[in-house]
Amino acid sequence: MFEISELNKTNMRVERLYRTLFFMMVLLLVLPVLIILGTLIYKGGSVISLEFLFTSPTDGMTAGGILPALIGTVWLVSVALLVSVPLGVAAAIYLNEYAGNNWFTRIINLAIINLAGVPSIVHALFGVGAFVIFFGFGTSILAASLTLAIMTLPVVIVATRESLAAVPMAFREAMWNMGATRWQTIRRVVLPNAISGILTGVILEVSRTTGETAPIMFTGAAFFLPFLPESVFDQTMALSLHLFVVSTQVPGVPEALPYGVALVLVALVLIMNSLSIAFRVYLRGKKKW
Repeated sequence: MFEISELNKTNMRVERLYRTLFFMMVLLLVLPVLIILGTLIYKGGSVISLEFLFTSPTDGMTAGGILPALIGTVWLVSVALLVSVPLGVAAAIYLNEYAGNNWFTRIINLAIINLAGVPSIVHALFGVGAFVIFFGFGTSILAASLTLAIMTLPVVIVATRESLAAVPMAFREAMWNMGATRWQTIRRVVLPNAISGILTGVILEVSRTTGETAPIMFTGAAFFLPFLPESVFDQTMALSLHLFVVSTQVPGVPEALPYGVALVLVALVLIMNSLSIAFRVYLRGKKKW
C-alpha cells in the first residue's frame, strides 16, 4: 500500500512538472506576440483615425493616410485566394482520391515539397518572367496575385489533402455501396466533411500573402499611387510595401507613422483570420462524427 501511494505521488509530481513545462512553452510562444502588439499599439496607436484609414498619402508620404495601400492589399489577397484555393483543392482531391502510389504521384509530391521551400524572391523573379513578360499582364494586380497564388499553393494542397484523408473511409464505402460514383461521393460527402480543414490552409495563406513584399514589389505593387485600382490590370499600393517604403526610403517620416501602418497590417490579418476561424468553428459544429 505504501509503495502504491509513493508511486502515485511520484506520478503526480512528474505530471505537474510536465504541465508547468508545457505552460512555459506556450507562454514563450504567446509572450513575443503580445509584446509586438503592445509595442505597435503604444507607438502607432496615436495615428490611427478615420482620416488615416480613408485618405491617401500626402506630402511625399510623410503625412495623410493609407487608403490606396489598404484597398490594394485586399485586392491582392482576394485575387490570390480566388486562384489558389480552387487549384489547390483540385490538386489535393486528385492526389488523395484518384491518384495511385506510382512514380508520377511521387514526382508531384516532390514538386509540392520543393515549391514550399522556394524563397519568396525567387517566386518574384518567376512572376516577372511568367506573368509580367511572357503572358503580357504587365506590372499589375493580376500578375502580383498570380505570383502570390503560386507561392502559397503548397499550403492549400497540404492542408486540403490532410483534411480529405481525415474523412473516414467508411463514409466513402457507404456511398459506393449505394451506387454513387467517386465524384458524387467526393462532392456530397467528402468535401462537406473536410471543409473546416480546408479553411485552415486558407487562413495560413491569408496570413502569408498579406505580409509578403518581395513578390509584389516586382510584379504589381507601386511605390506611390494616389488613386484606387479599378481592375486587376492596374497597379496598386500595398500595405507591406508601403510599410517598407515609409520605414526605409522616405526621409522625414514621423516616428509613429510606420508603427501605425504595421498596426493596421496586423489588424487586417487578424480580422481576416478571425472571420475564417469563426466560419471553421461553425462548420465543425455541424459535423456528426
